[in-house]
Amino acid sequence: MYEDTELKKMIIVNSSYSIGVLGKIKNLLKYLGPAFVVSVAYVDPGNFATNIAGGSIFNYNLIWVILWSNIMAIFLQTLSAKLGIATGFNLSQMCRQVFSKRVNWFLWGISCITAMATTLAEFLGATLGLYLLFNVDLVYAGIATIFLTFLIVNMQKYGQRAVEIVITVLVAVICAAYTLEVFLAKPEWSSVASHTIMPSIPNGDALLIAVGMLGATVMPHVIYLHSALVQPRNTNNTLREKLQHFKMEKIDIFIAMNIAFLVNAAMVVVSAAVFYKQGIAVDSIEQAHRSLQPLLGTLSSGAFGMALLASGLSSSAVGAMAGESLLDGFVDLKININIRRIITMAPGMIIILLGINPMKALVLSQVVLSFALPAAIIPLMIISSKKDLMGSFVNTTSTKIIGWIIASTIIILNIVLLILTFSGKV
Repeated sequence: MYEDTELKKMIIVNSSYSIGVLGKIKNLLKYLGPAFVVSVAYVDPGNFATNIAGGSIFNYNLIWVILWSNIMAIFLQTLSAKLGIATGFNLSQMCRQVFSKRVNWFLWGISCITAMATTLAEFLGATLGLYLLFNVDLVYAGIATIFLTFLIVNMQKYGQRAVEIVITVLVAVICAAYTLEVFLAKPEWSSVASHTIMPSIPNGDALLIAVGMLGATVMPHVIYLHSALVQPRNTNNTLREKLQHFKMEKIDIFIAMNIAFLVNAAMVVVSAAVFYKQGIAVDSIEQAHRSLQPLLGTLSSGAFGMALLASGLSSSAVGAMAGESLLDGFVDLKININIRRIITMAPGMIIILLGINPMKALVLSQVVLSFALPAAIIPLMIISSKKDLMGSFVNTTSTKIIGWIIASTIIILNIVLLILTFSGKV
């Protein structure tokens, strides 16, 4: 009788524990999504270009750039999400409240350039993915990309959750493809580990690639976007509810950003293990795809093309969502989303028609994004440090110090890059 009673108690305790765990998981799943949408920007086609170039030319030397860029990304995306949860507005809307009209027009102009550089990367990536997978002429692949992009944009009418699910599936495709690539490449893991920890910049050309990798990883448009993506779940009325929302969003960010880090690191590792080892300095994505087949087989080149296509298409949706947030926020300027997409996709189509190397255009687009980063980071730091706007979520002294160090580091890197560029050293 005693044993039966103890057994019943154990069953009740275990059942309660299981229900509690399932409840926590269910609660977490309710909040997962915004950071996964944001993470697409960290594995977009611009990352393919910079990471492949970095690995094929400089071996494993630049993996540390991916690590530190990811740490910066986690910090900045957490700050953006916190601002959105605390204020109930996105960052561009808060800029309109805090800064003068002249400053907001300046930020709007920078955002337009950012949107064009971002869309250039996603448009060229999806176009190249179609071209490599199905051997479609680049011009027709570009037209198909425009059509597919419009379809993805129009999916937003079914709600943010629907877009989140589609994008998460596409991210899963990218992850699966690069898991296969790493397995086939057989990298030197001891070298991977040492170069992840130990920073090194071999020469000025490496600095150009490193800044491009930074621009491809820490993306200015999603610093603005994250504060908007948390709003559908931001129905909190009390401080306790807001703190719970922020706690869940930090978990969302940690999971999604580290998945993006692993994918980016895998791109550099595979490129180093395959191309650098064979003495192949890859200067185009087509060359990377073409070289993978004889070196690792058809399965590898097919996985590469599929990852590139999934990256291009998913980042198209993210770029559209970011564009809406940016254009409506700073100056309350209403521009039809379809017109905006045509304007921002035009540079990519022009590059294809002129026969310019898409990979070089991708690398340069990422450098442009790196230069635009301070225009997103500085307003974020200023606004999130205002007690009257953030309340209990206001930045602590340590957060301010870390944030300004990150902003200063990025600005200094860009100044060094400009000096090296105009002196003819890169």
